[in-house]
Amino acid sequence: MYKSLSLPRPELVAIANSVSLEKNIDSEIVFKALEAAVEKVARNKYGYDYNIIANINRKDGTITILKRLAVVGDKILDENGEEMDFDSNTMIKLEDAKKIDSSAEIGSFIDEELLPVDFGRSNFQSVRQIVLQKIKSAEKEKEYAEFSDKALTIVNGVVKRSEYGTVYVDINGKAEGIIKRTETIPRENLHTGDRIRALILEVKRDNNGPQIFLTRSHPLFLAKLFEAEIPEVYEGVIEVKSVSRDPGSRAKVAVFAQDASIDPVGACVGMKGSRIQNIVNELGGEKIDVIEWTDNIANLAVDALSPAKVVKVIVDEEAKKIDAIVEDDQLSLAIGRHGQNVRLASQLLGWGIDVMSEDQSSEKRQKDIKERTEKFINALDIDDVIAHLLVVEGFTSVEEIAYVPMEELTSIEGFDEDLATELQSRAKEFVAKEKAKFESASKEIGIDKTLASFEGLTSEMILKLGQNGVKTLDDLADLSSDELVDILGEDVISKDKSEKIIMSARSHWFENK
Repeated sequence: MYKSLSLPRPELVAIANSVSLEKNIDSEIVFKALEAAVEKVARNKYGYDYNIIANINRKDGTITILKRLAVVGDKILDENGEEMDFDSNTMIKLEDAKKIDSSAEIGSFIDEELLPVDFGRSNFQSVRQIVLQKIKSAEKEKEYAEFSDKALTIVNGVVKRSEYGTVYVDINGKAEGIIKRTETIPRENLHTGDRIRALILEVKRDNNGPQIFLTRSHPLFLAKLFEAEIPEVYEGVIEVKSVSRDPGSRAKVAVFAQDASIDPVGACVGMKGSRIQNIVNELGGEKIDVIEWTDNIANLAVDALSPAKVVKVIVDEEAKKIDAIVEDDQLSLAIGRHGQNVRLASQLLGWGIDVMSEDQSSEKRQKDIKERTEKFINALDIDDVIAHLLVVEGFTSVEEIAYVPMEELTSIEGFDEDLATELQSRAKEFVAKEKAKFESASKEIGIDKTLASFEGLTSEMILKLGQNGVKTLDDLADLSSDELVDILGEDVISKDKSEKIIMSARSHWFENK
C-alpha cells in the first residue's frame, strides 16, 4: 500500500453517508461517484493520456490519485497481434517495474501515486455535477429494479393528473405510473387525488427514469384483486382458473378448489356478497359472475352462460366449438346485450360458442343432414334412402366410407356384403378422382409439395390458400392466425385451430437448430 500524499478528509465520509441515507441508496454508490468525479478533475490536471484511478478511503476520506501503468516487454503487441509503440504515459518496461515491485510481470500493473488535486471553485462544481448525475442514475436504476420486480402485481396510488385520457398516478410517493386510455375502465371518471389500485403491466427503462405502465382493464387485474381480497385465493386453497372481462360492465371468473369440501364460489362471493362487493366497488360497479371450474367442458359451458338456462350442448372437440341450445325465452338472455354474455363465456372457456334456440338447433341439424345426404348422393351415385342411412350412422365424409372396416358397413340395417362392397368401391374411386383433381389444380396454381401434403388442412383449404398466394409451407408459417381465418373463413376454421396449424407449420424452422 502507498502512503497517501493526501490528508484525511472525514467530511467526505460524512457527506457520503448523509447522501446515502437521504437518497436511500448504498453509500458505496456515492463513494464511486465521488471517485469518478476526482478522476475527471485529475485528468484535467495531468492529461487525458494517463490512466487515472482515484481511491477514497471509506473510513477517513483520504483521496489517493494513481497513474496506472501496464507492465510490458521489449516487444508490445495489441489485441490483434500487431506490434505497438511504447507509450510512457500508460506503460512501463518490465526492468523498470521490477525496481518498484519485484513481483511485477508482463501483463500486470504498477500504480504510481500522483500529487493531490487542488479543488478550486471550478473543480468543485465539476465534482458536484458528476456526483449528482451518478446519484440520479443510481436512483433511476434502483427504481427500475424495484418496480420491474413488481411486474404483474397490484400497487396503490393517487391520481396526479389526467391528460387526453391518459392517467398519471403517484405510486406511494416513489414513482409515477401511467395508465393509457386503452388500459382505463371505460366511463370511469378518475379525478386528481383519487386513491386507486392498478396492476403493473410493464416497466421500461427511460432516460428520465423507469416508465411504469399500469392497467385497470386487463383480466389479470381482476384475478389479482381476487387474490388481494379473498384469503383462500391468496393462500392457494382456491385457484382462479380463467377470467374474461368487458371492463366496467361485466366479468366472468372461473374458480377451482382442490379440496372437494370447499365451495370455491361461496368463498369468493362471501356472506351476502361481502367479499365480491369490495372488488365490484373497486371496478366502478362492474358485475362479476363467479362460476366453479370443471374439466368437463360441456358442464363448464352451461355454467359460463348463466344466468341463462341451457337445455343441451353439442361439443366439437376437434374444432373447439360448442353449440349451446336454450329454450326460446332464454335465447336473448344467453346471448346478452350486444352478444356480451356469450362472448364472455367463450373467452372464459377459450372455445367458440354458438347459442341457438331448440327450433334453430333442429333447423341446423336438418340442414346438416340434408347437406351430407346430398354429398353422398352426388359422390356415390346412390338414392336418398341409402345416403340418409349413412348420415344417421354418423358418416361425415366419403373418405370414411372408403376406408372404414367392411364390418361397420355391413352392420348397418339393410346393408348386405354386396352393397357394402359396392359402396366402398365407389367411395375409393371418388377419392382417387378427387385426389387427381387436387394434384392437377395444385400443380397449376404452383402449390409446393410440402404444403400440398400438410396434415390438418383439407384439399379445399389448400387450394384456397394457393389462390390467395400461400403456396409453400413457409408462406403458411408466416401467416398470423387471424390472417389464416380471414382466408379460409370463420365457418371453416376456428382461431384456436388456426393457431395450432401455424405453429405446426413453423416447427420445421427449429428442427435443425
